[in-house]
Amino acid sequence: MGSLSHLRVLDLSRILAGPYCTQMLADLGADVVKVERPGAGDDTRGWGPPFDESGMSAYFAAANRNKRSVALDLKTDLGREAVRRLAVRSDVVVENFRAGHLDAMGLGYDALAVSNPGLVFCSITGFGSTGPRRDEPGYDFLIQAMGGLMAITGDPDGEPMKVGVAVADLFAGTLAAVAILAALAGRGQSGRGQRIDMSLYDSQLSMLANVASSHLFTGVEPRRYGNAHPNIVPYQTLAASDGRFALALGSDGQWAALCRELGRDDLAIRLDLATNAGRVVGRDSLIPDLERSFAALTVDEAVAACSRAGVPAGPVRGVAEAFNDPQTAARQMIVETRRTDGTIVPTVGSPLALLATPPVYRLAPPRLGEHTAEVLGEIGLDPPSD
Repeated sequence: MGSLSHLRVLDLSRILAGPYCTQMLADLGADVVKVERPGAGDDTRGWGPPFDESGMSAYFAAANRNKRSVALDLKTDLGREAVRRLAVRSDVVVENFRAGHLDAMGLGYDALAVSNPGLVFCSITGFGSTGPRRDEPGYDFLIQAMGGLMAITGDPDGEPMKVGVAVADLFAGTLAAVAILAALAGRGQSGRGQRIDMSLYDSQLSMLANVASSHLFTGVEPRRYGNAHPNIVPYQTLAASDGRFALALGSDGQWAALCRELGRDDLAIRLDLATNAGRVVGRDSLIPDLERSFAALTVDEAVAACSRAGVPAGPVRGVAEAFNDPQTAARQMIVETRRTDGTIVPTVGSPLALLATPPVYRLAPPRLGEHTAEVLGEIGLDPPSD
């Protein structure tokens, strides 16, 4: 049994941020009931290819493990009544409709909390429930553009670039899970739940971290550094004879050790490069000079040299290489879930490595409406007629 096996979660969300949040809770043991539209279901069911032999998209499978799927039309009396009954017996509701949409149907926090004062109700929207953009939709790509992330991502001389995975959604989903657990802890003290107003936009701004802090300190617009770091040098990809590798130097002591390992005493003795601040100022001439020291080495040789100097380094690899790494297997980061018909759905393992109560993989990503009759029976309702 997982750490959250005592919790029931009603998942009214779709796409990625909400489902990613609820999958985290489900992996830790929560009973998650996912309500989907009849016919189409969660939008991501159609986001492909690739699809498996049942027609399920890989995108949907990425964020919907360990859930039970119920197909309900919230425009019908049955659909709304089912949601109300499910909310009464739930600890948590997660939804990502536009601001005010569920309130108009009588399914918002204020309505549901009357019957369940302990309910934790988490809304995840593009821009939150306040402010001039509260009614605007907010997909990850848009938020990356408007929240400053694209402006600092990509080649310095190229166009602004999105990150290769929907990080605004994923970060918002992760923070939503943190907020939910905090609200549940607060309920343990007060006996009352609360509403959580999560925003992709807020989450994106918080992700800017040191870049945002540098801007707030100076008022200067941050620029793109490609694979380099704005505040640490050298901390970037470098060229070897047969490819590129990542070097992540973190201290002045590591710098001195790297120079000695490479036979570059001329760099080691330079006072202007002895500190990180000096190397940041001198990066434009330092990096080409440093790359010349690696030009005759292969990636493996360069990484080995860095390792001998105590400097973290590694090859730039593809996704397939990463998942074939023995470390990936050792950390059990590939999980095969099994459907009731015996077919296997591969998924990425949970990184939440609780050692006493580890994640449990009970259910494969569900077929649309797979558990409708089962769940409605638990709340005393008959499934909708076809």
